[in-house]
Amino acid sequence: MAKDNSNYTPRLLTKYNEVVHKHLSKRLGISNAMRVPKLEKIVLNMGLGDAKEHKNWLTSGVEELTTIAGQKAVVTISKKAISNFKIREGDPVGIRVTLRGSKMYEFLDRFISVASPRIRDFRGLSAKGFDGRGNYNFGVTEQIIFPEIDYDKINNIRGINISIVTSSVTDEEAYELLVALGLPIRQKKKKLEEGAEA
Repeated sequence: MAKDNSNYTPRLLTKYNEVVHKHLSKRLGISNAMRVPKLEKIVLNMGLGDAKEHKNWLTSGVEELTTIAGQKAVVTISKKAISNFKIREGDPVGIRVTLRGSKMYEFLDRFISVASPRIRDFRGLSAKGFDGRGNYNFGVTEQIIFPEIDYDKINNIRGINISIVTSSVTDEEAYELLVALGLPIRQKKKKLEEGAEA
């Protein structure tokens, strides 16, 4: 019999609702519950500039990103020609998938718990990936850190860019949100005290 998922809540979403929301409200001094930062979407991008020459790479790339995300990935095409890269308008240049709701929390939980510890020489994600508007971007160099990917079946090692979009209005709020959720971001270096460089 098929499992009923209608009442299923990802554990990271439960953690946000029961622990993180209250913690952020107090830590950031936000009294309005609706203003407390939250995740809005996660976008995964895989660049495939050489997909034109290797059609099967495009197919396998879509399959891999779909497997990782748990949602169908779409091919992105070039909007304009770039002669230096031998790209014409309409050529496939990458693959993208946008996650929201439960799938977004599921993916982030799997990345934190399972995938990130499999990154070679991993010492945490850089704190420099914030864009000034409360969103965070980082890349992984190998798709094989995700256990869903069978190493024996891939035809190429590919990197993935991951963009986490939050409702935060500042990078500081976004940093506190992501760290509270468990994303392994390295601690921000404190600004040098005035005169320390003198």
